[in-house]
Amino acid sequence: MNAPSDIRMRKTLYGIYRETRLPYEEALERAKEELQKEGFGVLTEIDVKEILKKKLGVDFPRYMILGACNPPLAYRALTGEPDIGLLLPCNVVVHEAADGRAHVTALRPTAVFGRLVENPAIAEVAEDAEERLTRALDAISRGK
Repeated sequence: MNAPSDIRMRKTLYGIYRETRLPYEEALERAKEELQKEGFGVLTEIDVKEILKKKLGVDFPRYMILGACNPPLAYRALTGEPDIGLLLPCNVVVHEAADGRAHVTALRPTAVFGRLVENPAIAEVAEDAEERLTRALDAISRGK
């Protein structure tokens, strides 16, 4: 996939990464909206900046971990492998870069589930979840 020069897209062993043109707050809201369009609800929001300030007294850039869940996919996974809940929900991170723009990253379900679970039904769920997360991140990175 070719990307505009000012938006970096990459897939690492464990994550799907997108740089955006958006400021942090806007990217955070867009992340929630785009995840919802793909059937994910945000169950948890962990404000890492706030936690590190409170617990360690250190300053850290704005960094939010969103625990995203797609109920139909979660149900399929849980009925195929009851202990799979240990790996749920899908985490999506929105963090502020030094230039003020936001970076958005999602855990690659195929990397995690594919390496840890030997169940073809779970592999299908992981592929579906990853496709949905990738579409959401692509939409966020386009800023539309």
